[in-house]
Amino acid sequence: MSSAAIIDTALLKEAADWAVTLHYDTPTDTERQAFDRWRRQSPAHEAAWTRAQTVLRTFNQVPANIGKDALKSLEHRHDRRQALHLLGMLLLAAPTGWLAWRHAPWQEWTADLRTATGEQKTITLADGTRLVLNTATAVDVAFTTTERHLALLAGEILITTATDPSPTPRPFIVRTAQGSLRPLGTRFNVRRLDDSTRVAVFEGAVEARPAASTQAAVVQAGEQMAFTAGALQAVQPADDNAALWERGMLLAKDMRLGDVINELARYRPGVLRCDPAAADMLTSGALSLIDTDSALALLSRTLPLRIERRTRYWVTVGPRL
Repeated sequence: MSSAAIIDTALLKEAADWAVTLHYDTPTDTERQAFDRWRRQSPAHEAAWTRAQTVLRTFNQVPANIGKDALKSLEHRHDRRQALHLLGMLLLAAPTGWLAWRHAPWQEWTADLRTATGEQKTITLADGTRLVLNTATAVDVAFTTTERHLALLAGEILITTATDPSPTPRPFIVRTAQGSLRPLGTRFNVRRLDDSTRVAVFEGAVEARPAASTQAAVVQAGEQMAFTAGALQAVQPADDNAALWERGMLLAKDMRLGDVINELARYRPGVLRCDPAAADMLTSGALSLIDTDSALALLSRTLPLRIERRTRYWVTVGPRL
């Protein structure tokens, strides 16, 4: 269970109130003393305040002024209630993916190959292997005399391996935090999830081996499998969307709206969230990952939805009122 899950919602709201008071108001000495007493009440109070500070630091540091634009718009309006509402929502959302970059290892920022949010990149490696990086992806490449090695630090990659031109054939290995993958002449997709790795195979086969287990399994063409550091999960038919992202598409077939929005959120900066009241709606169709605004517009035309934009970087999809 994450630290986010054990902080009481009421304390997060109180922390948001104190953050607005200290950062956007002019607190009196009495208010500062009251804040100190509040913060010292328990470790949970301190944890809530730490979360508030993390969110505020994130808004000062995120790339492309994503966070700064949002908070500056509130500061310019001097709307304390609006600032409190937004910060409270951020404290509750902080454990989810949009803030993940804040906790990412520094290696992601110095990786050999990287893409920004919404960006894709196709690269031909030294051995002729074709590598496609999906949105927000980081990869290290190390070709030696004994091995062709990729380390997937974040995101998702589509690999079409080539025959090794070296006089002594070298194995091709993809490593993630959860384990390693060894293709057997193949085209396959690898995606880093929160605590697991998912591989989908389209040609050939791939051997998957968790980092902390003696188990190994071969995933054949048309199959996919996820694994953690300690265990392999069941093999399943490959998801239709496992490679469609390369063509900028998300194909929904009776897909939960909440899952659709989570996928679209990977391709746009800022926060894109789905109101729980609309999350279980089912939708079908082809949606653009390149133009997520068009995808949202299409969803709003085919489902009884409203698209609420607080700023360009904070969008909520909810049921139409």
